[in-house]
Amino acid sequence: MSLLVTVFRNPAMVRELLDGPWDMLIRQARHANLLGRLHELLDQAGELASVPQRPLNHLRSAATMAERQHLSIRCEVDILQQTLVRHGLPLILLKGAAYVIAGLPAASGRVFADIDILVPRDRLPEAESLLMQTGWVSTATDAYDQRYYRQWMHELPAMQHLFRGTALDVHHTILPPTSRHKPDPALLLEASVEIAACPGVRVLSPCDMVLHSATHLFHEGEPDNLLRDLTDLDALLREFARTESGFWQNLMARAELLGLEHPLALALYYANAVLDTPVSAEVLETVRHRINGGPGPWLRDAIYRRVLRPQHDSVADWFSPVARRLLYVRAHWLRMPPWLLAYHLAHKFLFPPKAVSVPLDGQRQA
Repeated sequence: MSLLVTVFRNPAMVRELLDGPWDMLIRQARHANLLGRLHELLDQAGELASVPQRPLNHLRSAATMAERQHLSIRCEVDILQQTLVRHGLPLILLKGAAYVIAGLPAASGRVFADIDILVPRDRLPEAESLLMQTGWVSTATDAYDQRYYRQWMHELPAMQHLFRGTALDVHHTILPPTSRHKPDPALLLEASVEIAACPGVRVLSPCDMVLHSATHLFHEGEPDNLLRDLTDLDALLREFARTESGFWQNLMARAELLGLEHPLALALYYANAVLDTPVSAEVLETVRHRINGGPGPWLRDAIYRRVLRPQHDSVADWFSPVARRLLYVRAHWLRMPPWLLAYHLAHKFLFPPKAVSVPLDGQRQA
C-alpha cells in the first residue's frame, strides 16, 4: 500500500512522518493529482498543525489552485447556462463540474482537466452550433477522429474555447454506444436533478452520479487519475449513504435497471479494499460474489492493485508497466467490438494523432 493511500485511510498518521516520508507523500500526491485534496483531508481531520512548513507550502499552493479552478468552473457554467439553457437546451453537468456546482464533498480539493456536460443525442447538432457561435472549437483536426467520435463514441470530439482556453467534453450518454454496457441515457436525463441556485442547470441523481463515477473509473484506459477518481467515488458514497434514505438498496436496483451491476461491483469492492470506504455488509457480500466468479479475477486484481495507486516510481514494481498496458487493452476491449477495435488500433498505429487538447486554465494535467 502506498504512503498516500495509507494517509487517506488514516490521516492521523501524518503526526509520525519525518522529512523523508513527507517528501515522498508530496511527490505521490502530486503524481496522483491529489495534492489539493490531501490538504482538505488533513484540514478536515484537524491535522494541518502536524504538517511541517515546507510540505505545508505545497499543500496550500495546491489547495489555492483547486479553489481557483472552482471559480473558473462556476464562471464557465454561468456562461454555458446563458448559451444553452436560454435556448431551451438541457444542461446536465457531469463529474467534477457537477460536484462543484452541487456543493458536494467530492469537490473538496478537486482539480480538473476539463468540463463535462450531457445533452440529448438528438440535440447535439443544436448544442454544438450554439457553442461554436460563442467561441468553442473542436480540437480534433483529423477527419478520422471526427468520424470516430461522431459515429461510435459517447461524446463529441473535445472542444476548447478560443479565448479562455477552457476544455469542454459534450456527452450524449455516459458510455460509448459500442460498449458492452449500454445504459439508457433517457433514464439518466429523466432522473437528473436541477440545481436550485442555477435555474436550468442539472446534475445526475445521487445513484446515477455514483454509477457514472464507477463506470468511468472501470472503463478508463489511462491510470494517471484513477486513484483521484476512486477518492471521488469514496466521497460520493460516504455522502449519499449519510444523506439519502435507502441509498444502498436504491443504488443496487438502479445499477440493475441500467445494466451496470458489474462496474458498480468493481467500484464498491476496490473503494472498500483500497480506501476503506464504508459499504453495507450485505452489499459487499453481493459484490464479492459477482466479481470473484468466472476466470481471471487474479489478473484483474493484479492490474487494479497497481493502477489504483499513485503512478510514481516509489510504488512501482516489475509488473506495473504491464498492468498499465493491460488496463489500456481492457478499456478498449470494453469500449468496442473486436472488429472495430482492430480497425481503430491499426489506424492509430499507422497514423498517430497530432492534435493536442489544452485543459482548463490552459494547463496540462498529468
